[in-house]
Order: sequence, then C-alpha cells, then structure tokens
Amino acid sequence: MASLKDTQQLTQGLEQLVGQLTSELQNGEVDFEKLVSVSDELSERADGLAETFNSVNEALMQRLQDATGGRSSGGSSRQGSSSSRSESKAGARS
Repeated sequence: MASLKDTQQLTQGLEQLVGQLTSELQNGEVDFEKLVSVSDELSERADGLAETFNSVNEALMQRLQDATGGRSSGGSSRQGSSSSRSESKAGARS
C-alpha cells in the first residue's frame, strides 16, 4: 500500500530535477537541449503526482460521502465544487 513516504520519494525526484536545471543554468555553457529534456521530465512527473493526489482526494471524498449516506446536501455541494476545481486544473495542465 502506498504511503506518504512514497510521495516524499516522488517529490525528492522532482527536487533532483530542479537541481539539475539550476546546475545547468549556473554552468557557463548552457545546453538548451538538456534544459528542454529535464524540463519535460519534470513537467511529466509533476503532472503525474498532481493526478495521483487528485485521484486520492476523489476516492476519499467518495468514501466520506458513502459513509454519511449522502445525507448532507451542503457537504455534497462543497465536494462537487471542489471536484470541479480539481478537474479544471487537471484540464489546464493537459
């Protein structure tokens, strides 16, 4: 089962990629092809992490809604607007 430790490892990978970008930019001889490559990988990993967090959030919200039996109309409308924001952010990243 995945844990927060697993997500910490993913973010450490992102930090390493950012470090590579910083190093390339500080190096006197900038290799733009390498910058593009590292930036693309960083973007893909960050998007994947965001999608993972969004999926976890949706699953938790669904479980909470199921546990309450959908009794609270205020809670479900809040969940719906939160989900819409998440979906619009995900769409903007695509």
